[in-house]
Amino acid sequence: MENRMKLSDRLITEYYEEYRQSVFFYICRRIENRSDAEDLTQDAFLRLLEYRMMIRRDTLKYFLFTIVRNLLNDYLRRYYKRQEIDRYLYDTLPVTTVEPESRMVADELRRLESRRVSALPEQRRKVYIMSRFQDKPAEDIAEELKLSQRTVENHLFISRKEVREFIRQCI
Repeated sequence: MENRMKLSDRLITEYYEEYRQSVFFYICRRIENRSDAEDLTQDAFLRLLEYRMMIRRDTLKYFLFTIVRNLLNDYLRRYYKRQEIDRYLYDTLPVTTVEPESRMVADELRRLESRRVSALPEQRRKVYIMSRFQDKPAEDIAEELKLSQRTVENHLFISRKEVREFIRQCI
């Protein structure tokens, strides 16, 4: 079994070197976002490692591109869902909130967000604040805090989820 894992790891390494660029360009043509395409390419090979016990040389290429297709479908589904939500918010919310009641609700949401953010672990809090209130992209945050971009994105994902859940519970 251990020999099988070593063999499949070696095989995946060979395929990574041989197909990484092809997979990247395949993804990039479909989503037109180099940064996300790089992440998805990396994710595809990481996912391939999860299935190392099922891999054979004759099926690896097809298995890899099935993983890539599924990752792309998930990515595009999330992307279009975000577009729908943005369009809905743009179409239904007033451009300015002048009414005192609307201002009170907005102030309360800001207060709840601030309360939850202050309870986040220090590093996650820094990342959230830099992204949300200083409008810094993940690349700049990663560079400034000397973290990998992936770590910053994970912190953002988790912190946003925690803040949303907290606000949802309070409302």
